[in-house]
Amino acid sequence: MNAKRTATSAPQAQVNGAAAAPRSSLLARIAAALPDLRKSERAVAERVLAQPNRVLNLSIARLAELVQVSQPTVARFAAAIGFSGYKEFKLRLAQSLASGVPFVHQDVTPDDTLELVAAKVFDCTIGALISVRNHLDTACLTRAVNILTQARRIECYGVGVSGIVALDAQHRFFRFGVPAVSYTDVHTMGMAATVLRRGDAVLAVSASGRTTDLLGSVEIARESGADVIAITAGGSPLAKRASVALYADVPEDPDIYAPMISRLAHLTIIDVLSVGVALALGPPLQQRLERAKRTLRDKRIHGADGFGC
Repeated sequence: MNAKRTATSAPQAQVNGAAAAPRSSLLARIAAALPDLRKSERAVAERVLAQPNRVLNLSIARLAELVQVSQPTVARFAAAIGFSGYKEFKLRLAQSLASGVPFVHQDVTPDDTLELVAAKVFDCTIGALISVRNHLDTACLTRAVNILTQARRIECYGVGVSGIVALDAQHRFFRFGVPAVSYTDVHTMGMAATVLRRGDAVLAVSASGRTTDLLGSVEIARESGADVIAITAGGSPLAKRASVALYADVPEDPDIYAPMISRLAHLTIIDVLSVGVALALGPPLQQRLERAKRTLRDKRIHGADGFGC
């Protein structure tokens, strides 16, 4: 891994190009979306990444003039990364830069002690989770909980490391009395998507949001009438194909490293969804969960040498 240590707050440092973008959750989303933007929209994105604080003070006309594109191009750029328009984009950019969350993006070096390794990993993870929490869209979260609460069936899709997260999601939701299954094999996933129907829900997890087989399954699921909830990077192809998207923009590149921080962010979002669904289902679910707990208690050793549940 690279020997790199950055411990500055986003509002205290200028972002010089896409490589430094992970200092802000929104800038990380923009950097991740670069490969999928049109050439003119990419020019706007690169100006935002290079001078985010300056862009805050620019009108749409002035930004278009500086980048030498049309005003509709700037508007399309804002829409491409998940906003209704340039005004909403600037508002969220200001919130992101002013959050004051320290993005301690530290890569371990061969000379680090184990104590320092632990500190770096924990600091980076904590900072990322706080950022995801601060930027999670409440309206999208509410809609996702409503879809899952009313679902006839829940299918969880994920490939690679995201497949492990999908398995965890299945473990969360099957206890609610709704048929829930996870698919990590892309062929089975695609076939399963063809037999879905209206009233079914798919929870699709992907750090990059660009895995072609997963995207194909999601498209089939939508064509079959199912709602798709995506937990992924903002502005990604998966986010654009979903009924509702929950963004987990974290400072790591899943194309280079095995996703670590994003995996934990995805698991946390799933925990939020499961708690939201449990509260929505109310007392009957609580009784069902209590029966499940009693079953687990019978399988554990109690009071043996000080070890309990």
